[in-house]
Amino acid sequence: MQKWKAMIAAFTMVMVLLIAAGPVAEASSHREAPFISTDPLADNTDLYAFRSPDRPDTVTIVANYIPLEEPTGGPNFVSFGDDVRYEIHVDNNGDAKPDITYRFTFETKRQNPNTFLYITGPVTSPTDPNFNLQQCYTVERVTYGRHGKTEVLGYGVVPPVNVGPRSTPNYASIAEQAIAELNGGIRVFAGQRDDAFFVDLGSIFDLGGLRPFNSLHLIPLPDEAGIDGVNGYNTHTISLQIPIDQLTADGMGADQTKKPVIGIYASASRQRIRVLNRDGSVHGSGAWQQVSRLGNPLVNEVIIPLGKKDYWNAQPPHKDEQFEQFYLNPELAGIVNLLYTQPTNPNGVLQTVDTTGRADLVAILLTGVKLPDGSSFTFTGNTRADLLRLNVAVPPTASGQASILGVLEGDLAGFPNGRRLADDVTDIELKAVAQGYGPFLNSLLGLPNKSPNNLVSDGVQANDMPFLASFPYQAHPHAGYDSSLHR
Repeated sequence: MQKWKAMIAAFTMVMVLLIAAGPVAEASSHREAPFISTDPLADNTDLYAFRSPDRPDTVTIVANYIPLEEPTGGPNFVSFGDDVRYEIHVDNNGDAKPDITYRFTFETKRQNPNTFLYITGPVTSPTDPNFNLQQCYTVERVTYGRHGKTEVLGYGVVPPVNVGPRSTPNYASIAEQAIAELNGGIRVFAGQRDDAFFVDLGSIFDLGGLRPFNSLHLIPLPDEAGIDGVNGYNTHTISLQIPIDQLTADGMGADQTKKPVIGIYASASRQRIRVLNRDGSVHGSGAWQQVSRLGNPLVNEVIIPLGKKDYWNAQPPHKDEQFEQFYLNPELAGIVNLLYTQPTNPNGVLQTVDTTGRADLVAILLTGVKLPDGSSFTFTGNTRADLLRLNVAVPPTASGQASILGVLEGDLAGFPNGRRLADDVTDIELKAVAQGYGPFLNSLLGLPNKSPNNLVSDGVQANDMPFLASFPYQAHPHAGYDSSLHR
């Protein structure tokens, strides 16, 4: 009994520390570090990158910000920060430093400062006079090196949030009008969307439970289906659809390029000096400081320890070698062993997971992966860097044939080759940490396929709303009037 109590106490302490830092296995980046959890407007939540299924000569990059938005969040509904610099970075030569940056800056304009209303009547377009708190934005393309420059690609407007049938009737039409065309044939959308991420947050926060495996937990409960903890919440997205030949190092398209692997990360920055004025306004000045970044899902949540999370957010990816020890010796692997493989749990059936020497996680998350013949699948070089790597030469998987487990089930167009909206990254990364990579990667790369570790799952395999068939692909946001969170 004393041993049992000691094990539970030790695990509880670990979980308390992780929860204090942000969601434990949210597998994205919602409130992942102490500082950024107090600054939601600058908080990266998810990053996606994939060849556009309906326009395969382009890549769609989706960078989401502002976690867990309540649809009923009036009267001051959520918007992008005018004092935040939002950026999407692309490395195309393997040094983990940006070669191209797409920079977004926003400006809010109040139509009528003498009313408390966000919307004063039915809105039918993003520039409708009844939309009182309108936002516009500028998109810049920054290139680096000897011939680097900053150029304005164009401008856009942000649609209102989805308030309800009186304020925002026919919301789909309003949002569609906010899709803008930039120089070079680039399409852009910035605004509120349904949060495309799906995960059983409620069970995972209850001492690391996975509902389908409840009976195998150190503290067993009856098995049951997973519950999507992000169901009903919205987020704000910055989405770009870019011709592939504008992203590759040699300027060639998917079928011609000799350098098909690009690395992507998103970031948010604030000016280092912030002054609170006596009139209630805030003024920023000085150099810009990165306060949030995101490449692969999961990394800052469960790989980086609490004392380094804010520091990690402030570092550029090309300096990530300093964090390699946490990939090689992941704390989460030990937690899996504690919860599901200990002999004190008579129902435990998972095979013990390696807690040291995890070169598999280094390859997948820090360098990318080589194929057995030495060619690159997602490999970008030996520089350790948290980048979402995409091989643009891999065509999109045909409709109806994609696997939500991506590469684990032989679907080479899925995560960790980029990340599609429907990819179940929570299950993919749970299986990876538990060394249950499945037969495909076991055969192709020799990665371990421990069984039944290859079956672990949180029981949530799909988003709560269907995705759109065309850009910007994410589902329309939940309306405040119809919010399921309070029914």
